[in-house]
Amino acid sequence: MGGRIEGKAAAVTGAASGMGRAIARRFAAEGASVAVLDCDREGAEETTKMIAEEGGKAILVPTDVTEESSVEAAVGATVKEFGGLDIFINNAGIVIMANVADTTVEDWDRVHNVNLRGTFLCCKYAVPQMIDQGGGAIVNIASISSFVSIPMHAAYSASKAGLLGLTRDIAVSHGRDNIRANCVCPTSTDTPLIRKAGAGRGALKRMAKMHPLRRITEPEDIANACLFLASDEARCITGIALPVDAGWTAQ
Repeated sequence: MGGRIEGKAAAVTGAASGMGRAIARRFAAEGASVAVLDCDREGAEETTKMIAEEGGKAILVPTDVTEESSVEAAVGATVKEFGGLDIFINNAGIVIMANVADTTVEDWDRVHNVNLRGTFLCCKYAVPQMIDQGGGAIVNIASISSFVSIPMHAAYSASKAGLLGLTRDIAVSHGRDNIRANCVCPTSTDTPLIRKAGAGRGALKRMAKMHPLRRITEPEDIANACLFLASDEARCITGIALPVDAGWTAQ
């Protein structure tokens, strides 16, 4: 029995660690050929190696999502290697914790360049390829910060809210091209990024208690949601923002 996305060609940004690595590994396990896109070459090499050891197919494509030429080349390399591009997961993202008054213009631009501009650039080059081949699925990793206020996340929240508008526009503008676009919106997820931001084990436990399910998400939870939205099981789902948040936004 084949996987849920058997024979599909997928690209995952920010795939060197955390959620991106989990998504790339899960997609490969479900039968997709995966392009591992990241500017962290060492981490991306490790992800690619993991997939190979698990019996999957993956290629490493060093990519800086803030550079248009890098994104264009990454899409081209993926198509050249796999013969197409069926699924694009925009996971690359950063967070700088500060309120609006303390956010520097440089930090604002840095966050938006990765989180919003980077996703725009990837979609800009993925969509025409998907049109040419008759369709595809895009999943953008937004956040519960797209919906609710989290203190000290001014630039991050604004960038993730912007992803909702971009995703809906792609869904409406390109539905006729058989392209679906959706968002997955995680709560705090146990990744290297959140630990680097200062959340140790004790902090993660305290954060878990703030959620109705008394847990925070694991990278695999996000990978599961992305897999569903990228698969034909979600063939009539487009333009949505799916919270994977242990009940946070229901409060």
